[in-house]
Amino acid sequence: MNFSAQNASRKWPFGRFSRARAATNTVAALLLVLGVQATPAQARRSAAGIWWGDLFGSRPPRLRGTVRATTVPLPRPRPAEAPAAEPQTPAAEKSAPAGNDKPAGQAAPAAPQPSACRLALTEEIAIAPSIADIHGPGGCGGEDLVRLEAVVLGDKHRVAVTPAATLRCTMASAIADWIRTDMAPLAQNLGSGLSGLDNFDSYDCRSFNGIAGAHLSEHGRANALDVRALKLANGQSISLTDRMVPRELRESVLHSVCARFTTVLGPGSDWYHEDHIHLDLMERRNNYRICQWNVWDPLPQVAPLLPAERPDDAPPREVAAKPDTKPDVKPDAATADEDRADGTKFDKTKPDKLKSHAKPR
Repeated sequence: MNFSAQNASRKWPFGRFSRARAATNTVAALLLVLGVQATPAQARRSAAGIWWGDLFGSRPPRLRGTVRATTVPLPRPRPAEAPAAEPQTPAAEKSAPAGNDKPAGQAAPAAPQPSACRLALTEEIAIAPSIADIHGPGGCGGEDLVRLEAVVLGDKHRVAVTPAATLRCTMASAIADWIRTDMAPLAQNLGSGLSGLDNFDSYDCRSFNGIAGAHLSEHGRANALDVRALKLANGQSISLTDRMVPRELRESVLHSVCARFTTVLGPGSDWYHEDHIHLDLMERRNNYRICQWNVWDPLPQVAPLLPAERPDDAPPREVAAKPDTKPDVKPDAATADEDRADGTKFDKTKPDKLKSHAKPR
């Protein structure tokens, strides 16, 4: 390769790389290749001709143009009749969610619409506030739940449910209709008003009858209520499983509940329901219903432990005729003193033992 000033002038004939500068640059490059140290004056002249010398700060910077002073326009003053400005919320507070609130910019989901049962179960029928849905283990719980606290009769009198029952709205509505239509008139026929309902059990996340491995009970679905007794305004309590309660009254309650609920279990169904009545609205194929409640008769006041004495005027009992031949009877040692076959005699005082002088066998 030929590094000459003439070749450099032919390659860069104009601009910054003119002939003089090209020659200087060529000489400096050759000195660097040969390892010859250039003098400070030569280095300054070479750096002055190199086009990137300004890039590395070897020369003072040059101003590209004249800086002109400009004025920034200010906004016009707020009119006096303008409404007061609302205080601005910091952006951090807008974006940060508070509790269960949705983040800024995300719309909250619409509240679910009340069901037809919830709209129909007003405070004129029952005191049953809505509660949150329950989603328990194994399918327990449900939606559209209420806490049935009292049933309101037609005369605005309240029948308290003690304690308050956690039920589905449909089950609570069925209980309220049963109390208002059937049980309240029944209590009036007894000469007193109805004041309370004894709730033995309502929602309970458990299997059928609490048996491990059994299917989920309707109590676990908040679709069942166990009733123990009805309370009257005069302080009387009518236990539905008490044998001393008139049979006609218990049968009236039996016919009433079996016509309204799909499952009725009471005494006689199993030993789990001997002291209360189970009611639920379980759905089955072909609208199949179960009504198992035996209305037992009262027990006698005094149980006949011994047979009665035979009357004096009773005819004599027939006695079987004695056989003609007498069976062989062991001789009585008290009346006989015959010798034994072995020569011994009977002992009158001890018939079953031989005398001391008996001969050994």
